[in-house]
Amino acid sequence: MFATTTGLRPFINCLFFLALPLAACTSPVASAPILPAIPADSVVTIAAGPQYARGAVHQFFWGRHYRKVWAQPIRVPVISLHNVVPGGLTPLLAGGSFQTKNLRLVDAGGKEYVLRSVDKDATKALPARLQKGPVGRLMKDQTSVIHPYGAYIVPALAQAAGVFHTNPRLVYVGDDPALGIFRKEYANALYLLEERPEGDQSTVASFGRSAKVESSRKVFTQMLLHANHRVAARQYLRARLFDMYLGDWSRREDQWRWASFPTAEGGMRYEAIPRDRDHAFFKFDDGLLTHIVAWIKSNYQSFHEDIRLSDVAGLNKAALPMDKSLLVYLSRRDFQEVADSMRVNLNNVVIDRAIAQWPPEILALSQDEFRRKLRHRRDQLPAVANKFYELLALEVEVPGTDEPERFVLEPAGTGQIQLSVYRSQARAAADSLIGRRTFRASETQALRLFGLGGNDVLEVRGIPDFDEPVSFYDGAGQDQLQTPAETAALAKTRITVYDSGDGNGFAAPKGVKVMEYKPAAQEFDAAGWLLRHRLY
Repeated sequence: MFATTTGLRPFINCLFFLALPLAACTSPVASAPILPAIPADSVVTIAAGPQYARGAVHQFFWGRHYRKVWAQPIRVPVISLHNVVPGGLTPLLAGGSFQTKNLRLVDAGGKEYVLRSVDKDATKALPARLQKGPVGRLMKDQTSVIHPYGAYIVPALAQAAGVFHTNPRLVYVGDDPALGIFRKEYANALYLLEERPEGDQSTVASFGRSAKVESSRKVFTQMLLHANHRVAARQYLRARLFDMYLGDWSRREDQWRWASFPTAEGGMRYEAIPRDRDHAFFKFDDGLLTHIVAWIKSNYQSFHEDIRLSDVAGLNKAALPMDKSLLVYLSRRDFQEVADSMRVNLNNVVIDRAIAQWPPEILALSQDEFRRKLRHRRDQLPAVANKFYELLALEVEVPGTDEPERFVLEPAGTGQIQLSVYRSQARAAADSLIGRRTFRASETQALRLFGLGGNDVLEVRGIPDFDEPVSFYDGAGQDQLQTPAETAALAKTRITVYDSGDGNGFAAPKGVKVMEYKPAAQEFDAAGWLLRHRLY
């Protein structure tokens, strides 16, 4: 259900066979200059990464990327943690991924913020012996594939698209005594300062004013334990199409937080908050050797005018396991409606207003390119959504929860089958519908249902005209199979029930196969599903 990638780590394997033969052509990467201490509440003129400016030979092999933008000095406000917000900010914890340095901060009221370094360093993903050598230098050099100020224009675009977002501010932190024990490592650098989407965000409109924002691990665990805890699927789809619009291919589960809202039925609705836009506007394949790497690694898709419709799977590789589960009940029409509304809302005025958020020096370098690309990619969104739907519809997995559910299959027309999944209620209360979708044999080659925990029921009503394989995996609990009185006609279907042999009520009607199996982690219960699909 989930998969993980860490920054540019897959790039390492490609660099081993590309870097060494060209080591003689590449000079060592110069260190960024360390500025002297600057008085607080002033302005500094600084380039985000002058070390990424390289010669023509290097750029021919390793790409032009955003090197000019990194090397362009801009004017940036210098903040003091003591007065950047009322009552000041206190450093809490250093952290970050293999690329970005983060520093968590807290204000006087307990609200948390984060400083995220503008410059990146992917060499920490390498073994120590390689970090200072040719491979390490090339890894560091490839930070230039990222637009250093890309995250700065995302909020205005996200607001128009109907997607939650952080609100980063570009700041310079000098040699600030308020950094305390973090002063040596975090002083004298450019950062994005933004709210940390966690806990009570009831005052933050761009997080949905949720009183409880939670991590992916907590949310996905609750969803698999309780059938009335669900993600708002169309809202998540909107966020995922927005990722594709930005060319943001690195959307693993840790790059999401979830605004939670109680429901009338006593459950919880979760809405997606994307975070960490380090790979938005990725520009990678404009060098001879980086073009080869991009051909090998299909997820390394650059931010061109055209979204590559022939490889939507590659662009979404990191988030695909999440997508397959969280979007499982949405129809092609849902995908088209969401894409059409985004295409209308991301109008030219919105795009121009977003780009205008950049410093004047960056506008001169990037505005024409980004205006052209953002407009063209916007117009592609309906076609991208259609390809995305077809990708997810090809092989469908529907997980239940550790509560009892009823999976109902019934005819829906020629070459179609309808699946309805109900939460089984206690006593005499009517079962509540979790989700429903009609599958077409022309779109779906396999439909797999997973009972997970609880005493589940697979109910077949009538004789569906659907000749693709449908599989039901019982998982933990005592499950049952219910079929029509006349079962001979079920031989026209390809329904298979996989029985783990733990006391289920599976008769073997004619036309439905019942096969013994030993459950794998993803077929057993919620904890197993989380473990197998790395849902955290």
